[in-house]
This record gives sequence, C-alpha cells and structure tokens, in this order.
Amino acid sequence: MVRIGSTTTLKVKHLDQQGAWLEADGALILLPKKELPPGTEPGSSVEVFLLSTSSGPQATCRRPFAQVDEFALLRVSEVNRFGAFMEWGLEKELLVPFREQPEPLQEGRSYLIRVRLDYEGRIVGSARIDRWLEPAPHWFKAGQAIEMLLWGFTDLGAKVIIGHQHEGLLYRDELRADMKPGDRLHGFIRQVREDGKLDVTLKKVGKEAVADAREIILAALREQPLLPLHDGSSPDEIQAQLGLSKKQFKKAVGGLYKEGRIELLDGGIRVQPQKAKATAKKPGLKPATAGDRDQRTRRKQKRNGPRSGDKG
Repeated sequence: MVRIGSTTTLKVKHLDQQGAWLEADGALILLPKKELPPGTEPGSSVEVFLLSTSSGPQATCRRPFAQVDEFALLRVSEVNRFGAFMEWGLEKELLVPFREQPEPLQEGRSYLIRVRLDYEGRIVGSARIDRWLEPAPHWFKAGQAIEMLLWGFTDLGAKVIIGHQHEGLLYRDELRADMKPGDRLHGFIRQVREDGKLDVTLKKVGKEAVADAREIILAALREQPLLPLHDGSSPDEIQAQLGLSKKQFKKAVGGLYKEGRIELLDGGIRVQPQKAKATAKKPGLKPATAGDRDQRTRRKQKRNGPRSGDKG
C-alpha cells in the first residue's frame, strides 16, 4: 500500500504529454514530464516521493529533507496568514500551521520540524516536538547502537531524538564545540530510565568500550614512546589527545598495567620494555670444546669417587 509523504517504487503504466502515469493500488499517479529519468518507458520501475496536491497525489523524483513521521531542521522562507512555509528540499514548500507552532516561527530562522499528515491527509509540519515523542520500548538495552538527531541544549547536555520517536540526553562532557541542532549522530544507549527516556553516549559502553579504549591507548604509544597522560590529567586533555572520557582512560590504563603491558611514570605512560630472552648469549663467553667437556667429566668423577665395578 502506497503512502502519501513517503518514498516508494512504482511501475510506469503509460506515457503522455504530461509525463509518466504510475500504477499505485489501482490508481494512476502522475510523474511530471520534466522529472522523468532517462530511459523511462512503460513497464519500467521508478523510485518516487508521493506528494499531496489540491488535484490529488503526485509523484516527484526529488527527495525531501524528511518524510512523514520524521524530523529535520528546516529554514523558514516565508510567513503569511496561513502559517510558516519551510524549505524542505522540494519545489512545493512545507506549511507549518500556526496551531503547530509553540511560538511564532520567524522568517529566515531554522527550527526542528516533524513532518506529518493532517486530518485531511495533507502533508504539513509541526514544531511541537514533545507531542510526537514516546517512551522507549522495553527491548531497548544499554550498549545498543542508535542514530540520533540533536534537538537542543540544556544545562545537562544536549537533547536528542532517537529513531524519530524517542527522547534522549547526551551529557555535556561528550559535547563538541561544533555541535548544533539538526546534527545527525551515531551513538549508543547508555541507560534506559524509568520514565522511558534514554541516556545516550557517542562511545561504546561496557566491555567493548574498554577493549576499544585499550587499543586506542596502545596505538598512541606506537606513535610516541611516552604518552603524556596520567591520573592527574584533566578530562579535556584526555579527550583532546585520545577521544576518550577520563573514566574510560583510567579503566583501560588499569587493565594494561595489571597485565604488565605498560609502565606508569610521573610524566605519563609508556610500553613496558620487553625482558631479555633467556636464550640470549652473554658477552665474552666462548662455545665449549670436546676437550673442555672431557676435563669437566674427569673432575666430576674425582669428586664423586670410583663407581661400583671400577677396578682399583
């Protein structure tokens, strides 16, 4: 079943002066002639985005910044008596009605918008973000990989939206100076809170995180004999040099030290020098000759006395 506001692949029924007519659940939808991909002919398949227009559904080969039930950071191009019109990657702009604005949207500014269908089946936008978020499902677990959209900043860190459905918090110790609303990030679930909201992180958690941190430290030590970081280093120093939190750094260093793979020095850490091999030759010693071996044997027999059966 095709859905307005989403991308789908449809088969060409026939062509005429207007363009290509695509089969969709027993109906025909027009893909305008100016948008026809090269080589389009009856029977071929075309991937399109379905729009709602005053004359009914229409197809386009363009891709919007967000589809229905998705969020994106969009810029206001115009405000009139109907609401705010947003640039969203298509020729026809997206309307955000006044009732979907928690505060008046200003021309030229960008806002996080949810694309949705209204009660008449038309594609519209909503700036009322909280209305469209729901608690995380029970099967979300710590360590699970996620895709998230940065929503805004608070005293604790950054609010993010996971999977276009769930709210999360990325703590301020992981924020970078270049982060801004609308950024799409890859991360992991740190924990699922009782209220269904999520604490998230940009780094792996648990045993996998420690293993990764160990490899990062060892790789850095292969590049420089002394890594100038230690227990007294600030979190910013560790983050700048290794991209690790101080907690991850300390846990990884502790494990490497217990295994005897690194040394802890006043100025930082270094790889533990390997012990000399037991088979290494000592300087100044010469290989024993056959005469030397016979002489040692006679001295040993003299100390132990004659064996039973020897003649006196």
